[in-house]
Amino acid sequence: MERNAQTTCCFTGYRPQKLPWGFNEEDERCLALKRRIADAVEAVYHSGVRHFICGMAQGCDMFFCEAVLDLRGDLPGITLEAAIPCETQAAAWPEQWRERYFRLVSQCDVETLVQRAYTPDCMIKRNRYMVDNSSVLIAVYDGSFGGTMQTVNYALSKGLEIIQLLP
Repeated sequence: MERNAQTTCCFTGYRPQKLPWGFNEEDERCLALKRRIADAVEAVYHSGVRHFICGMAQGCDMFFCEAVLDLRGDLPGITLEAAIPCETQAAAWPEQWRERYFRLVSQCDVETLVQRAYTPDCMIKRNRYMVDNSSVLIAVYDGSFGGTMQTVNYALSKGLEIIQLLP
């Protein structure tokens, strides 16, 4: 599979703990966000993007991954890459989240393991890998400090188009 940063979109967003509805994915606000993520994916597809990179974290990353997988059946040529920061990314997660993680990773076209072992900066390295290989960033971001803000700022410094979705 040939990848080109000009036709690639990556994603950043919050984990459930930072979302107003927490882990309740049946909340109307969560369902609305999932629709907005899917709409953003479809919009960038229609602008020429075909490859999508997801960091596979809990929360918004998984919503993004699921949106791309859902659209893959309707939109030809979509490929999905799991950018995995380290082999143990999901090791300490509750069983239902681990099962979801492994199911989603298994449906991706490409798995990129950024590094084998966990280090305090492996998530930053994963985020930079995604940005460095993309021209568009979809971000569920409201200005709060944290990893999402760092990824948005890095993407701005690299000149990526940023599509911001409020949570």
